[in-house]
Amino acid sequence: MKLTPFNLYKLPAIGRFVIILAYLTLSGCALPSPPVRPAVYDFGPGPLSAPAPTRPANQAPLAVAEVETQTALDSTAVLYRLAYSDSQQLRPYALARWSMPPAQLLRQRLRDHLGQRRAVLTPGDVGLADAPPPTLRVQLEEFSHLFESPNKSSGLVRLRVTLVQPGPAGERLIAQRSVVVQQAATTADAPGGVRALMAATELAAQEISTWLDTLGPAI
Repeated sequence: MKLTPFNLYKLPAIGRFVIILAYLTLSGCALPSPPVRPAVYDFGPGPLSAPAPTRPANQAPLAVAEVETQTALDSTAVLYRLAYSDSQQLRPYALARWSMPPAQLLRQRLRDHLGQRRAVLTPGDVGLADAPPPTLRVQLEEFSHLFESPNKSSGLVRLRVTLVQPGPAGERLIAQRSVVVQQAATTADAPGGVRALMAATELAAQEISTWLDTLGPAI
């Protein structure tokens, strides 16, 4: 029997449904697929148990300020650069996001790292120290997945770190330095870039901790 709009309705309901569904599928008019959601990344759960208190007596408390950054890095986008093509352009991965802006992730991990050896405070904390402790200020200048070639890339973290001593007349500069860390990525994609940036952040935190130790027992 030749199918026409007229005799189609002579078929049982289930028969009409099967024929219409087959037609829609073959004609490319099937129901649309659900949208693909971006993967959301952070720096992992951190320590799974509280470390034993081991702060030496000469490790002074330290305040860690909010990390400052430029507008381009003040978002949850996972960014990459093509150094071999257009190194001046920051590009976002379409299907990858940080759970919070990198500056916040960095400060959280830096506090966790420094807190293993000393009391870590927030600027303005009252009653937690006999006198205002030195304050660590960090500027996040670069946080991207850098491609040197299509198959070679790394996580690049660049910071400017400043240690100041608050006082009645304002802040007194104690020391300042730049921290630049590159960590090779194992894959040339967003997950590889995320893992490389996490590893680079850990190395940067270790470098800052070592630098603070060189500034003397009062720091």
